Amino acid sequence: MNKHLSELACVLASIMACTVTCSADTVTDWDDRATAVASPAALGEREVTIVDLAMFDAVNSIERRYQPYLEQLPVRNPISADAVAASAAATALAGLHPDDAATFKAALAEYLAHLDAAPEALANGARLGEAAARNILDARANDGATAVDPYRPKTTAGQYVPTAVMVCSTWSRLRPFALASPSQFRPGPPPSLKSREWAADYNETKEFGSKTSTRRSAQQTETARFWLMTGPQAYHPLARQIIAERHLSLVDSARFMALFAVSLTDAYVAVFDAKYHYEFWRPVTAIRNADLNDNPATVRDPAWQALDNTPMHPEYPCAHCIESGAARAVLDSLGQPLPELSLTSPTAPGVTHHWSDLDDFTTEVANARVWAGFHYRFSARVGTAVGRQVAEYVGNKVMQPVSRAAQR
Repeated sequence: MNKHLSELACVLASIMACTVTCSADTVTDWDDRATAVASPAALGEREVTIVDLAMFDAVNSIERRYQPYLEQLPVRNPISADAVAASAAATALAGLHPDDAATFKAALAEYLAHLDAAPEALANGARLGEAAARNILDARANDGATAVDPYRPKTTAGQYVPTAVMVCSTWSRLRPFALASPSQFRPGPPPSLKSREWAADYNETKEFGSKTSTRRSAQQTETARFWLMTGPQAYHPLARQIIAERHLSLVDSARFMALFAVSLTDAYVAVFDAKYHYEFWRPVTAIRNADLNDNPATVRDPAWQALDNTPMHPEYPCAHCIESGAARAVLDSLGQPLPELSLTSPTAPGVTHHWSDLDDFTTEVANARVWAGFHYRFSARVGTAVGRQVAEYVGNKVMQPVSRAAQR
């Protein structure tokens, strides 16, 4: 069994075990499960978004508090709302991971068996949840997220170029979940290579992001390694903590989790639109080729390496920064005060980071990407700002409250 399959088997086993012992809100419980089995990075965020939207449309069909994301489904009473949410999530997960569909079906059956509801209510809930999930899966079946990598490296006849597959090269044309288009919030271009800003930010990354840096402190190195993690596991635990602290109702939990997920996925769409539009060079390329940028304040280092392996997509703007900016905007939407939030990271074992101020959170993420040698300061700043724009748009666009009359 290869490493990926072994890890997936362990995760699926934990899902089965959790059906009896977990007592969390049904929405956060299944978001946690979806996060655990998600594909890496942006693809995983898309998968969890599909799960969260399925739960929202299913639960909201009972309470009718908000505009549906896709469709208000008919409800047959009696019905268990927890069964509705669990069935929607499990059905979506089975559709996204068909090879493991039987495992998700078994996990759902075990989950339903421990709900305090009449058999008819559970059966009606399971049917409604399945219908909602099928709607979302069908709507996203051909959105372009998993299309074949079409990236064409810049080269000349006979000239070797690196042959690794690019990350999310199709996402610049992906159909967003809420944005009008991938380019809706495309930022302006990066600074001129002849500018003082370019030189200052180049030299900061060169000094602090190098694998052998003597300027980067041990704490800064830990932070850089902490944020090597990607995908929903890097952000979704924060939303789940807020839901638990605020004791949100099931439908409000479903809406908040769905808004959070849509904001982060559409932020990925926006950032990859900009990345592949500008195709700006990464520090490892820029620093090894600084003699080409006609700026005397940037000195070439032909052997420079970043702290870790540079992600295989263009530099500008910073993807982690756009994600943290989007996450912050959604978390802010519930108002102050916020509880202290915490995260662990698989890329920094044994380390837990805490934040009681979301400014500190987004600043840490931005710093981490500079200290890892992946990004420049201007790219981090632009990324954070665009993420906030995306999330604010999503929050004002989809799943809006409806009047009391419409709820009847």
